[in-house]
Amino acid sequence: MVSVLGLVGGLVVGLVGCGGPSDDVESGVGAVPTGTGATSYPFTLDNCGVEVTFERAPSRAVSLYQASTEILLSLGLADRMVGTSTWFDPVLPGLAAGNAEVPRLADNDPSLETVLATEPDLVTSASAHTFTPAVVAERARFAQLGIPTYQSPSVCAGAEVEGETVTRTEPLAIDTLFQEIGELARIFDVQERGAQLVDELKGRLAAATTAPVEPTPTVAFWFSGIKAPYMAGCCSAPGMYARAVGARNVFAEQREDWPEINWEAVVAADPDVLVLADLSRQRVDGDALATKIAFLESNPATSRMRAVQDKRYVVMTGSELDPGIREIDAIEKLAAGLAAAR
Repeated sequence: MVSVLGLVGGLVVGLVGCGGPSDDVESGVGAVPTGTGATSYPFTLDNCGVEVTFERAPSRAVSLYQASTEILLSLGLADRMVGTSTWFDPVLPGLAAGNAEVPRLADNDPSLETVLATEPDLVTSASAHTFTPAVVAERARFAQLGIPTYQSPSVCAGAEVEGETVTRTEPLAIDTLFQEIGELARIFDVQERGAQLVDELKGRLAAATTAPVEPTPTVAFWFSGIKAPYMAGCCSAPGMYARAVGARNVFAEQREDWPEINWEAVVAADPDVLVLADLSRQRVDGDALATKIAFLESNPATSRMRAVQDKRYVVMTGSELDPGIREIDAIEKLAAGLAAAR
């Protein structure tokens, strides 16, 4: 019987409180105003280096990536969405009812024609690759068509984006998630909902990170791949999780989000805990959790690792290892797994 740690984590539920107006907030390029005052349109936002103006609150939004979809649903915006795409896991249970109201344009990436057929007044994405001509379309193309776009700041904050390649110059911070929620709440004029959601997430984050762990535990995050596994580097969501709970990512010196690491290096690092991705979209050997565990426990080298011998595994979905609304779920799981491993 496999003992798997860290199968706990709160579910993000879409908050549907009414955004009550108070003092109007003037629109402006750059930082998004804080508070719960009504949005003053036209509202202009500097989003990942692109100046975007909203003449009114969107009512026909399309989200091109699961992480982006789940933030919109968490803000209670299902009735203002006309399409979603690019799914990796089942939607969070607390968001299932809202998600059922929104058409799924494609399980993977839709064509530009499919997106345009919904007559969107906003297209969002939490990935660099969707806003490329080879996948859906560049943001400039949408702008030519008069359609505003929104790119998750997790893609560009402290990063250089060239096409679909993201090179991080600074580690991703949890505040980037709160920034995204605040910006989307301002765009849709649901600031009170956004503030409530951020407060809820910050409360859960504080509860999950209050107990320091001594000595500092070590952790490695395995996404996929058997021959040369993809392990998390320093600067995307998994690196942030490790820092949040006071752990050390054994591959933190790697600048890529998911570098290929040879097994000799993994065995030599011998982390206290292994975070294993259980990927719903099983495209290559090593995507499935069962395949990962079978390899770890049968391979002569990896089977000698302390985490494997003691079955100190924390299981996360692929979506939890991506930036997005599930970051807090992932931190809660990792904190619980490290506590159980002590």
